[in-house]
Amino acid sequence: MNYKNFWDEIHGSPITGCIHYFKIAIALAVAAIPEGLPAVITTCLALGTRKMAKNNAIVRRLPSVETLGCTSVICSDKTGTLTKNQMCAVKFAFVKDMQMKLKPYNVEEKKNAYDPHGEIKDNFNTDRKGFETLVESFATGCTVNNRAHIKQENKEFVRVGEPTEAALKVLAEKLYPKSGNYSDLRNKEIQTFATLDFTSERKSMSSVVTNYRNKKDLLIKGAPDRVIAKCNRFLSMGENETPSDLSSSQKQKLLDEVAALSGEGLRCLALAEVPHAGKLADINEKNKVDILGNITKYGEYETDAVFIGIVCIKDPVRKEVAPAIQDCKIAGIRVIMITGDSKETATAIA
Repeated sequence: MNYKNFWDEIHGSPITGCIHYFKIAIALAVAAIPEGLPAVITTCLALGTRKMAKNNAIVRRLPSVETLGCTSVICSDKTGTLTKNQMCAVKFAFVKDMQMKLKPYNVEEKKNAYDPHGEIKDNFNTDRKGFETLVESFATGCTVNNRAHIKQENKEFVRVGEPTEAALKVLAEKLYPKSGNYSDLRNKEIQTFATLDFTSERKSMSSVVTNYRNKKDLLIKGAPDRVIAKCNRFLSMGENETPSDLSSSQKQKLLDEVAALSGEGLRCLALAEVPHAGKLADINEKNKVDILGNITKYGEYETDAVFIGIVCIKDPVRKEVAPAIQDCKIAGIRVIMITGDSKETATAIA
């Protein structure tokens, strides 16, 4: 077809022109044969792999690069993936009055989330003189119904145990900074007789303790909606010593107040206690195994409780998250965050 172009001056001679168009013919013939397709795909995948390797992503199987390119949705865990999993109690709140308004107090944050030194703000040290018993109940619930502890290694404070429980321990120390080691002191005074481990169904954990206020008491912590539902009384800043009855309408107001705190991107936990341990008042060494052997009944034991207060925990978002999600959006990938936190907390973090 290009015979007449063999004599084109650009080739220099007809022979050179013939060779030029012969190469084009061969190239077209090769490209038209399907057997050449795997070589082309392999080359393209290899180039993609090389580019990813420059970004510290090693691909063992070339087809996985093609699969990655087909990704349209990424489901990501929140805690520890999108966030740092370095829990720090940055705020706590007590019921202010019978209108169920919560009075929040901010807590100083340190660079090290588990540093037990820090100031309680909002004039707390002056206010607490009017409700010291409530503060004591709150701090006891934070540190005794708890399996974590804080230790110092190479001049750095580190946690042993769950981050959420470690944050509660740190808060208790900040509430009583002059005690030396408040957690150790309380755990020496108050003995934990039995523990009702956390379950995802009831979203709470509790401990039967002795040598606290009564012969036995049950300390509870967990998701606010679940814990508040178990309460029929509450302690307020105005009525420090005597618990007041908690009605259904008051519970709803309290939940609305907690939702507002969760909307700030904070994980909220509620603390409560059952005087005399309620249905577990008769638990002893002989029947302990039988009573606690049935996990499904734990929720029944955590009833008729007295609401104490709310702890608000912050888990900072990793700085790499925002640009990574932006890259996903540019690539047409939808990111879905999966979390066990409340809807308000999840929305704020998102």
